[in-house]
Amino acid sequence: MSLRARLLAICLVLLTAGLLISDTVAIGYLRRHLVERIDTQLRLLADVSRVAPVPDAGRQVLTERLDLVPELYLGPPAGAPFEVRAADGPYESAGWRVLPPEDGGAVVAIRLSEVDAIVRRMWAVTGGTAATLVAVLAVAGWFAVRAGLRPLRRIEVTAAAIAGGDLTHRVPVPARPRTEAGRLAASLNVMLEQLAAAFTARERSAERMRAFLGDVSHELRTPLFAIRGFTELYRMGGLPSRADVDRTMAHIARESGRLAALAEDLLLLARLEEPGVLHLSPMDLRTVAADAYLDVRALDVTRPVTLTGPGGEGPPGSAPVAGDEARLRQVVTNLVGNAIAHTPAGTPVRIGVGTCGDEAVVEVADAGPGLTPERAARVFDRFYRVTPGGAGLGLSIVRELVTAHRGRVDLITAPAHGATFRVLLPRLPTPTAPS
Repeated sequence: MSLRARLLAICLVLLTAGLLISDTVAIGYLRRHLVERIDTQLRLLADVSRVAPVPDAGRQVLTERLDLVPELYLGPPAGAPFEVRAADGPYESAGWRVLPPEDGGAVVAIRLSEVDAIVRRMWAVTGGTAATLVAVLAVAGWFAVRAGLRPLRRIEVTAAAIAGGDLTHRVPVPARPRTEAGRLAASLNVMLEQLAAAFTARERSAERMRAFLGDVSHELRTPLFAIRGFTELYRMGGLPSRADVDRTMAHIARESGRLAALAEDLLLLARLEEPGVLHLSPMDLRTVAADAYLDVRALDVTRPVTLTGPGGEGPPGSAPVAGDEARLRQVVTNLVGNAIAHTPAGTPVRIGVGTCGDEAVVEVADAGPGLTPERAARVFDRFYRVTPGGAGLGLSIVRELVTAHRGRVDLITAPAHGATFRVLLPRLPTPTAPS
C-alpha cells in the first residue's frame, strides 16, 4: 500500500473503532436506563398485587397504560413462560424482566421486546450514521491526505529528476516554510546544493586531471623524443666526429636535467597534498628575503635591486613565522627567478619583507611589462606559461607551498605597471620580555 492509502486506512480504522465504542457505550447506557424504568414498574405492580389481585381485564389495562410494557405476566410461578428462581432483585430470563415472588406472592414479569426493539432501532440509526460518516470522511480524507502529502510528492518528483541527471532541480518550498514539510524541503535543497557543488567539483577535478595528464605527457614527450632522436642518430652513425658526439651528449645531458627537474617538481606537488611533509620551526622571513636580494645581485649584476619593507615603505622589518625554511626559500627563489626570466634585462626588482597586521609579508616586485587580467588569473595554474620556456610549474609550486603553510599568495599587476607577488603567512606572536 502507498503511504497515502496506509494513512487513510489507519485513520478510518481508528474512526470506526471510536464510533463503535462510543455507540456501544451509549446504547448500553440507554438499555440500562430502560431496564431500570421497567424495574420501577415491576416493583409498583408487585405492591399492587399484594394489596389486591389483578384480574385479566386489569392486566390488559395496565399493559396499555404502562410505558415499555408490551406484555405483562402476573401470576403463580408454575405457569410462567420463563424460569423462576430466587434472587435479590429483578433479573432477565427468556426475554422477560422478572421480579421473584416475595412471601409466596405472585410473580411479576414484563417482556423486554419493546426495549430490545428500541435498542435495535438505535443500533440501526447509529450504525447507518456511522457508516455514512465513515464513507464521507473517507472521501474527504483521501483528498486531505493527498493535499497534505503533496510536498512529499514534489520531493519524489525532484528525486526522480535528479536521478535522471538533472542536478539543477530543486524542491519547491511551501508557503509556510516553518512547517515540517517546509523545513524538510529547505534541508533537502541545501543537501542538493551541496551535492551539485560536489559533482561540479568532481567534474572540474576530473577535467583538471585530464588536462594535467595531457600536459605532463606533453612535457615528458619533448625531452624524451629529443634524447631518443640523439641516440638513434648516434646508432645510425650520424655523429662521425668527436665534436659531434660531445655536442650531442651535451644536448642529452640538458634534456635529462630538464626531465629530472620536471620529475622533482611533480613529486613535490604530489607530496604537498600529504600531511607531515613540512618541517615547521620558528624563523624570520627577513633572512630569506636578504638571501634572495643577494641572489638577484649574483644572477644579474646589471639589474637594480632594493630591499624594503612591505609595499616599498621603509626599511625591511622582522617577519616571524612558523615555517619550513628550505621550502620558503624555494618560494622566494621561484618568485625571484620568475621576475628575472619574464622582464627585460636591467628591469628593477624590489624585495619587501615585514609584517602587516597579524600576517608576515614577503614580496617580490618588478617594473616589467605586467600581465593582463586574463593571464594573471592563470599564472598559478600548472603548466601555464606566459612566455615559452620552462615547465610552467614554478608558480604552482609557490602557491601550493604557501597554502601548506596556511598562507596565501596574491598577485598585483596590470599591463605596463609591473607585477608584485605578495606572500602572506600567519605571523608568530612576538615574545614579551620578562619584567
